[in-house]
Amino acid sequence: MNLIEIGKLGRPHGLKGELYLDRCTLTPLELHELKTFTWRSERGASRTVTLTTARRANQRMLVRFAEVGDRDVAATYTNGRLLTEPKRLPDPGPDATYTFQLVGLDVVTEDGGPVGQVAEVWPTPANPVLVVRGRGEVLIPAVPDFVKTVDLEARRIVVRLLPGMESEGGAAAAADEEPAPEE
Repeated sequence: MNLIEIGKLGRPHGLKGELYLDRCTLTPLELHELKTFTWRSERGASRTVTLTTARRANQRMLVRFAEVGDRDVAATYTNGRLLTEPKRLPDPGPDATYTFQLVGLDVVTEDGGPVGQVAEVWPTPANPVLVVRGRGEVLIPAVPDFVKTVDLEARRIVVRLLPGMESEGGAAAAADEEPAPEE
């Protein structure tokens, strides 16, 4: 069964078994529509959990599961990942994709030059950042000024890079270069 990560469970909150859910892009309503999830520990143990509540708490989400009755039990779920089957997710809407759909896509510049493949997507407060690895590593803000098109069927992302974002050998190689001696 191919599962994708919905988010990572953080520390318990309160005495009744709520947990913080980090890196989740779904709304509380979308989580309630899914209802059941697979929880997987850092060591690989997994079990099915049933969502009873989900709510926003500042920039994070708080969730509670039927199988978790108090803070002590909740603590055993800390650092576990919440997973589901991709086909169960709601449609992200027009011109939108889920993060997991971007990982592995080829990235090219507007003139067709290869940049690499999306290795991961970093969530940041301002916007997600595509981590593209090829000849080096290039960090590309996932905003319209940089990401021009995403074609899931062709498995390709077209980007606009500013001068200096990628150099010969990739951006990572440029970062490793020794500075020129001052004259």
